[in-house]
Amino acid sequence: MLSAFARAFQTPDLRKKLLFTLGIMVLFRLGAHIPVPGVSFKAVNACLNQKDTTGLFGLVNLFSGGALLQLTIFALGIMPYITASIILQLLTVVIPRLEALKKEGQAGTAKITQYTRYLTIALAVLQGTGIVATASNGALFAGCPQANQIVPDTSVFRIALMVLTMTAGTTVVMWLGELITDRGIGNGMSILIFTSIAAGFPGSMWAIKKSGTIGGGWVEFLSVVAVGILVVMLVIFVEQAQRRIPVQYAKRMIGRRAFGGTSTYIPLKVNQAGVIPVIFASSLLYIPALVVQLTSSQAGWAVWIRDNFVKGDHPIYMATYFLLIVFFAFFYVAISFNPEEVADNMKKYGGFIPGIRAGRPTAEYLNYVLTRITWPGSLYLGVIALIPMIALVAFGQQTNFPFGGTSVLIVVGVGLETVKQIESQLQQRNYEGFLR
Repeated sequence: MLSAFARAFQTPDLRKKLLFTLGIMVLFRLGAHIPVPGVSFKAVNACLNQKDTTGLFGLVNLFSGGALLQLTIFALGIMPYITASIILQLLTVVIPRLEALKKEGQAGTAKITQYTRYLTIALAVLQGTGIVATASNGALFAGCPQANQIVPDTSVFRIALMVLTMTAGTTVVMWLGELITDRGIGNGMSILIFTSIAAGFPGSMWAIKKSGTIGGGWVEFLSVVAVGILVVMLVIFVEQAQRRIPVQYAKRMIGRRAFGGTSTYIPLKVNQAGVIPVIFASSLLYIPALVVQLTSSQAGWAVWIRDNFVKGDHPIYMATYFLLIVFFAFFYVAISFNPEEVADNMKKYGGFIPGIRAGRPTAEYLNYVLTRITWPGSLYLGVIALIPMIALVAFGQQTNFPFGGTSVLIVVGVGLETVKQIESQLQQRNYEGFLR
């Protein structure tokens, strides 16, 4: 990986793209430290020093690089865009018009991207209003004495200005991601997510060292590093694992020329769903606790939720989280990969799986294989996502454990994809050809 980056910096064109991408990343992190107008930065820092920042908004805070709980202009980060993309992807299966646009190629994809931008702005307004309302009534940092002083002026104009600023910040983040995709090394939104998560790694590691009690904290620090290396190795191994279904294309005579007769394969990844099931499960588990926090109810159901679904170290929470991840892994694979469509396309172009008849038997075979490899993929996602919760029991903290759950899945996945893109561009520029 390091050799790929070294060779990329030696190529003038790629060096410009890498430096442009690094500049956008620096600008993105700079915006994550500029507070929204109307926020008491002193009160926010006082509450951050008193409270574990996992809380109810831990997932959004993770994707914003800690900007959410600091109430900065990039507080919402890239989360509204991620949510909008997932919603559009789900609606593509349900709404025939979106499915037809998806099949139109580049023009249809551009139209769906435009819809995603509009939905991102709408979600940013909705989420920004919720965050500002939560901060203004002191519920963003429950138990902090200065929580009610975070937004000193709660007038309608000031609240509207804060929501507008957060929405504009989300729009700028979306624009920065598209700039990286167009003029940088590509995969812009993922690069920004990678930047947000990786920015919290040094502070989390140092917090583990400071809170340790054995050998001045170095034993806990080295233990976390060792566990992190093992987790990264496991994630790389599983993310690269795939089941290759062999496909043979029959020869066809068109005029005097023969076409086809080639052999290829269909790559089915073990973790076909990626990190989406973890995001779905985390978001769904936040809803009951969010309702209880906003309503401040003291009913029996609210007390039960506070006891079982607020702290990540509770067995009921961990078991529910694990089962939801497994469920959403199968759900997302079912809507993102259609065996019948793949089988029809193979039959249309004269392709077949050796030993399997074309048409319905091929679809049933693909569905059978996909179900079998999704089981280990979903269990792997559940185990990786539970690592921070296990660390909460072992080390007494959850937020400051960086090597687990969504963070490592995204960081490793984006890192592998970025290296592949750089290597492909290097191969295009250094191709020597057959004649020398």
